Amino acid sequence: MHDFGIPEMFFLLQGLKWTVLLTAISFVGGGIIGLAIALARVSRVAIIRRAAATYIALFQGTPLLMQLFVIYYGLALMQFSIDAWLAVSIAYTAHASAFLGDIWRGTIQSLPAGQTEASNALAIGYVSRMRDVILPQALKISLPATIGFAVQLTKGTSLAAIVGFVELARAGQIVSNLLLQPLLVYGIVGVIYFFVCWPMSIFGSAMEKKMSLGR
Repeated sequence: MHDFGIPEMFFLLQGLKWTVLLTAISFVGGGIIGLAIALARVSRVAIIRRAAATYIALFQGTPLLMQLFVIYYGLALMQFSIDAWLAVSIAYTAHASAFLGDIWRGTIQSLPAGQTEASNALAIGYVSRMRDVILPQALKISLPATIGFAVQLTKGTSLAAIVGFVELARAGQIVSNLLLQPLLVYGIVGVIYFFVCWPMSIFGSAMEKKMSLGR
């Protein structure tokens, strides 16, 4: 057993790299799918709305830990070979898409009905109406909530360790087991998480205040 030093810190930073990368992939992928989910939730076609609502209910109503287990171990039982990196990317992307889709659906529906009525009166098509009128306003309003979810997603990546993915929390556990200094190691891990999430929280709060003044 030896004291915490540069090699251990470097190992934690390697874990941080995978935490940030997993968050970025999940957020971008979840944002793309989430936008489609949000548009489906406000569709005029009932079956599309119900399908999107079912998707959201499934991923919001079940624990992320269970989703990781099902994707990683469930696919393996079905004879599909999948590594931990791909499994956690799929699970977190699906998880993020459900929450972002619901956030953006709420902001789309919060816009005054006159926006759509005016667009129809000007004979603006659906694609142009969404792209140029509805979505820019909705996404701007949803920015604080979206950033808040990004913070939660970053912290939630710690659950990926359950399938053997070595992100920041798992790296901390490995170092702690090696040094037998859990208070020191997890304290450092907590500080790293804080300095990653705190700027995002500050930015989200600033955007929320700005939006309140704008309204």
